[in-house]
Amino acid sequence: MSKVKVSFSVSIDGFGAARLQSLENLMGVGGEALGEWAFATRTFQRMHGKDGGTTGIDDDFFARSFLNVGAYIFGRNMFGPVRGPWRDNSWKGWWGDTPPFRNPVFVLTHYPRESIPMQEGTTFHFVTDGMHRAVERATAAANGKDVCIGGVATVQQYLRAGLIDELNLAISPVLLGSGERFLGDIDLVKLGYACTEHVAGERATHAVLRRHATS
Repeated sequence: MSKVKVSFSVSIDGFGAARLQSLENLMGVGGEALGEWAFATRTFQRMHGKDGGTTGIDDDFFARSFLNVGAYIFGRNMFGPVRGPWRDNSWKGWWGDTPPFRNPVFVLTHYPRESIPMQEGTTFHFVTDGMHRAVERATAAANGKDVCIGGVATVQQYLRAGLIDELNLAISPVLLGSGERFLGDIDLVKLGYACTEHVAGERATHAVLRRHATS
């Protein structure tokens, strides 16, 4: 059965991104350390056309983050550092001409823009009529597969709305000190989540949280 899920790296002190996001710093200054556990894996290397890489628990969990995903929903910040109305069509995301998603990506924004088809199957669509409309479009586009949510603020919105079925968290052994707190003041217990799986990988600790019916 298809689900809405999240796959995200979080620091030990609870941040999902560092401060001062820019063209040079996708995850904010120092935030790239959150993903170092994944960069070394065989799956990451193959996604970028390279050989080698590590196998094991970290590689297994990184590969799982793409398994059975048919569409994505990103916040505007996840797509890029451009703010306000789109000045032109030059910005097409952080990932070059061949993004790794290979499926439709729906970007939440207040400003309309034409869809951007990229190489290897990724197309960025821009949704201006809200988060619920985005999940409807993404679910339809996924055609029975899962929808994956990206971006700290966007994940929080969908959590509060009760629309996320599963969170796959990689807890990186780094401290950021400041930035965007991944969960903020969200009460996951009240929302019906429980940890159903946890395991220590080679460079990160992995936890799976699933949402159950609340009373």
